[in-house]
Amino acid sequence: MKLKYWALMLKRLKTFKKEYGMRFNKVLRDIKIYEAGKPIEMVVRDYGIAPEDVVKLASNENPIGTNPAVSRVIRSNADLAHLYPDDSMFELKEALSAKFDVEDENIIIGAGSDQVLEFISRAVLHENASVLMSAVTFAMYEIYAKQMGAKIYRTASYEHKYDEFMEAYRMYKPEIIYLCTPNNPTGDATSKEEVLEIIKAVDKKTLIVVDCAYMEYAAAKDPAYAITPNDLLGFENVIYLGTFSKAHGLGGMRVGYGISQPELIQELYKMRPPFNISTLSLAVAIEACKNDDFVLKSIALHQEQIQRYEAFSNEQGFKYIESYTNFITYLFDEDMDSTKISEALLKRGIIIRNLASYEMNAIRITIGTAKQNDVFFKHFSEVIA
Repeated sequence: MKLKYWALMLKRLKTFKKEYGMRFNKVLRDIKIYEAGKPIEMVVRDYGIAPEDVVKLASNENPIGTNPAVSRVIRSNADLAHLYPDDSMFELKEALSAKFDVEDENIIIGAGSDQVLEFISRAVLHENASVLMSAVTFAMYEIYAKQMGAKIYRTASYEHKYDEFMEAYRMYKPEIIYLCTPNNPTGDATSKEEVLEIIKAVDKKTLIVVDCAYMEYAAAKDPAYAITPNDLLGFENVIYLGTFSKAHGLGGMRVGYGISQPELIQELYKMRPPFNISTLSLAVAIEACKNDDFVLKSIALHQEQIQRYEAFSNEQGFKYIESYTNFITYLFDEDMDSTKISEALLKRGIIIRNLASYEMNAIRITIGTAKQNDVFFKHFSEVIA
């Protein structure tokens, strides 16, 4: 009797959920949740490893931390946390204007450059729209587009090849084209000449997003790959994206920016919520703009240490993608499994990024300090042996 009663209750509950349960937007059915790099706290909790023994090389954070001058600003502004920031962000815009030789009206600030990507998707896309991107690139392009019900088209290669983009552009006429240079998560870059070639071949009705989150590293490696906002401001359908999260070491503060023609920026402002970055974030971004010494120091360390990763790859006989970023991507053949390697390293307290979710048998490693890299090579050598 009890079994029949509970079976009846379960049936009624299922019927209630089906008929009266919360209904979500149908576009959510096809969206995968963005998978961020695993935090140190998780490794400590799951594997019992002391925090000081964990080496995190998964999220492309600056391995030398934050500019000491910025840290002082955080401490001196801690008592202002109860106040909203200046919503005009006048001082930060002035600093960026001086840095890039643009006007305040050319700039929009976001909680990371990915928030500006969200503004763009909401302002431009709809259910009958489409976007075009390379085969392997930043996951949020697809996620934000799908939130708006837009279709996703990709080229055949992870590189931004002109012929592939033009063929897909002519076929699909997308509302947005994403050019990520340097590209995340692969690390390759597209020269300024090639980027401008694509821009000039595209109709002005299509918005072109040039995502330059890692541009400081590419510009230092090869001037042919250096792109500035002023290189793109002559085009009314192009927006340049930048961030303080990488070379400036402010990933935890979440500050990014978009730079474009005033008409486009004004439309994006309609998507922006008030006070979209914090009081502390605003203060430290202003300080970070004042000099480039910390950025130059970060890049110098990177250029020195990445040579070790390239040499190691050559010694071990597997390939890597030439990097224009602060990370490197190792490519494996069928004799090596990126998932097994990533899991084995994780159990040893080494956090790297497995690219299996991008359908690549590869791992992405942030270039750390000399000490962090010593630890990585020790454990990685043992794992692949």
